[in-house]
Amino acid sequence: MPAERGTNGAPRLRLQMGQSSAERPPHPDPLPEGEGAEAGRPVGIVVGLVAEAKVAGSLGARIAIGGSTSAGAASAADTLAPRVSALISFGLAGGLDPALPPGALLIPATVLAEDGQWDTDPILNARLGGPTPGALFGDGAILATTGAKAALHARTGAVAVDLESAAVARIAARHGLPFAVLRAVCDPAGRDLPRAALAALDGQGRIGALRVAAAILAQPGEILGLIALGRDAARARLALVTRVRAIGRLGSAP
Repeated sequence: MPAERGTNGAPRLRLQMGQSSAERPPHPDPLPEGEGAEAGRPVGIVVGLVAEAKVAGSLGARIAIGGSTSAGAASAADTLAPRVSALISFGLAGGLDPALPPGALLIPATVLAEDGQWDTDPILNARLGGPTPGALFGDGAILATTGAKAALHARTGAVAVDLESAAVARIAARHGLPFAVLRAVCDPAGRDLPRAALAALDGQGRIGALRVAAAILAQPGEILGLIALGRDAARARLALVTRVRAIGRLGSAP
């Protein structure tokens, strides 16, 4: 697997923050004329869902919503990159390691994809709470079945998976920015994702109640699976909220 390192040779993070804002690409405000590459710039956070952006809002970062796709995450990160001092991939993830329960926090030292791997920034990792064991596979399609999760775990050794982190890592490497991940396991390795949940998201990272209802009517047997997923998602959200409160504003660190 060809390697591409996002942090080797990249400038280390200057933990200085501006005002908090939540925004969607691709319409960035122009940079002030003469502003330096990092001075006074906030950290940028890429999320997939509107709900994830709300959780991250108190970190004092610029936030862009990618809509839970690799392409959307890349666009969001590329929009943020000229205006931030670092990039963080934030939100929910799927478990690949059966030992990881819903709500387990992930701050991986390495992000994997089919075309490479990226080391996350140790200073950012420490500020987020310290690295956790195992790599994150951050690319590709949603893994909806336990069999698909087990196969990826066996092939890559990754302990969790998401759709956005590798895309954000590529953009961070391209711009020479420090990069990190803060995520929580939502659907564990031992549970399939209901098809109704997959139908719920739109391209803007919002969950549509009407789409969920239509999917349930088509597949009423998935109601119990949706209830279990909702319970797991609540645990993951609580874990992220708790960690965000512990971190405070990222700019408070020296």
